[in-house]
Amino acid sequence: MKPKLFEALMQKQGEQREIYEKLKLKAEHPFLKRYCERGVKEGLFSDMAGALGRMHDTLVQAAYPELIGRNIITVRPTSEAMERFPLAAKAVAYRYAEGSITRLSGKKATTVDINTDLLAESSDEWTREYLEDASWNVLDMANEGVGRAIGEDETNAILALYAAVADADLASGAPINQGNAAMDWDGLLALHAAVRGENWRPTVLAISETQLHQLLADDKFVHAQYLPSTQTDLENGIITSVLGMKVQASTLVPNGTAYAIDTRVASVMLLRRDITVEDWEDVKNGKYGVRATTRFGVGILRSSVIAKMVNIKTSL
Repeated sequence: MKPKLFEALMQKQGEQREIYEKLKLKAEHPFLKRYCERGVKEGLFSDMAGALGRMHDTLVQAAYPELIGRNIITVRPTSEAMERFPLAAKAVAYRYAEGSITRLSGKKATTVDINTDLLAESSDEWTREYLEDASWNVLDMANEGVGRAIGEDETNAILALYAAVADADLASGAPINQGNAAMDWDGLLALHAAVRGENWRPTVLAISETQLHQLLADDKFVHAQYLPSTQTDLENGIITSVLGMKVQASTLVPNGTAYAIDTRVASVMLLRRDITVEDWEDVKNGKYGVRATTRFGVGILRSSVIAKMVNIKTSL
């Protein structure tokens, strides 16, 4: 779920809009004041509302490449502090009569409560004196840095969720040991087969950049009979899809570990507040700046659709 850009965000009532409406009134906050003044001088916007819009959109655009966590989990917006998900142990579909609707019947054995009590946060601080001389380029680059940092923070929280799943609860009942061999076609098949063995279908492959480049060294990824050329971009060093799984590669995924996940049923991220810019100040110590935050909650719903591979070679 991509964070909303400022214009669309301000058209709907909500917590984010309330925060920005209050920020418009803080024209004397040193960072916001300087950001607005320099932006107006550069002809990028005309007032504080325009400054906040530019700041929000810059943060979102800088954060989004790092938000791979949102691509390996089901994201659902919520306005609740907690949501409860009932899980059917072995639900069975019954059709009562010809032409009638099908209903699911099965004991709801467990429930999973997901609280939206996690906060991803990143900030940058400045002295008043430094802000008085800061150029537009310096201010905008600092804003981008805050965005990238919050993207990494949120993604790390989602990866930690998968890392915490007990080995015995994974697909096939244990992690797959690659025996210190490089990630290859056979390794992908083993991950895929582990989830399929649980009667589910993996939708995402999460790997580190090292494992991605190991795959690119496997000649099966440059031969059309194995993988269509449209799914491998050697010039940019990416693989977009394999065995029906979207490939999500990041240095945030631990080197030597890989996951195949059916994100439709594996887990949920409840997004209470999307990426939001807030003011930050420590008047006593003369420090000012901005911070970006998201408020969310994550939880595992069905761990048996998560296949994990460990002990993969950590070098090319």
